[in-house]
Amino acid sequence: MDDRLITSSMTGEDEQIEYSLRPRYLNEYIGQHNVKEHMRIYIQAAKHRGEPLDHALFYGPPGLGKTTLAAIVANEMGGNLRVTSGPAISHAGDLAAILTNLAPGDVLFIDEIHRLNANVEEVLYPAMEDYSIDIIIGKGPSAHSIRIDLPKFTLIGATTRLGLLTSPLRDRFGIKEQLELYDVDSLKEIIERSADILNIGIDPEGAIEIASRSRGTPRIVNRLLKRVRDYAQVKGNGVIDLETARAGLDMLAIDEVGLDAVDRRMLTTMIEKFSGRPVGLDTIAAATGDDATTIEDVYEPYLIQLGFIARTPRGRIVLPRGYSHMGYTPPMDSAQQKMEI
Repeated sequence: MDDRLITSSMTGEDEQIEYSLRPRYLNEYIGQHNVKEHMRIYIQAAKHRGEPLDHALFYGPPGLGKTTLAAIVANEMGGNLRVTSGPAISHAGDLAAILTNLAPGDVLFIDEIHRLNANVEEVLYPAMEDYSIDIIIGKGPSAHSIRIDLPKFTLIGATTRLGLLTSPLRDRFGIKEQLELYDVDSLKEIIERSADILNIGIDPEGAIEIASRSRGTPRIVNRLLKRVRDYAQVKGNGVIDLETARAGLDMLAIDEVGLDAVDRRMLTTMIEKFSGRPVGLDTIAAATGDDATTIEDVYEPYLIQLGFIARTPRGRIVLPRGYSHMGYTPPMDSAQQKMEI
């Protein structure tokens, strides 16, 4: 799934260029107006009190700027950012080593925090509440526990699956903010800012065209901008106007709502092979040759957001909007199926 141009997951190419495009302070951050305003208030209040910011949890789909927000918090608070991920902390000792190397005011960012090992999570509780950890010294009958005080730090967790966090961990975050998909106007601003940094010529109509096909995700919009830039340099005059943007995106097989060949193949399979009847996830996977987990976690969410498909007790169905987008006539019983959702 990482081979797809419109995947919201981080790719190697993104890592090479995203750092230069990321805003460093809140006044540079585009979109997420409610989250931005909340964080501005929390940060100003914490700085006024001379205390570290409360532990924060950012959740929402990938590619919306959770890591960027963590870096902004560190910059605004004047601390260093330490980055790790839930799968990378396999033992409690790994977490203890990270925590004991923090300095006062540092921000520890844990991506995919829902994937933390249960034993590691237990160590994290006193660290978040009391700024201390308990370490077992020795083995067998001579083993004993010592408590190590930690500097006051801010933990920022990020997750795409809030429901997988345990209640004790979730409740220890004083700040919880949900990041939502961006509107076209915000994505247009991001494109124009990125184009300026990358020295890419683009006009407002070209920016809107790219934004409208970017699935509401800044990571995807920046990736498409670079690919359309390549098209403009080879096939055009180097400037991305409306005509060039459309031609470049059509070459990439990304349609007007952001669907690629994989999405369209899945919709076509459900319509043609199963005549619009409810179909199970494993059956879709077998028919398309894709992994069931990938379909459920990667392909389906955006199609559901668009109102093209739905999950029902009897299986997945294509909704009338999905039929119309793919150029098919909805079956007569599609209204009845829609009532079952």
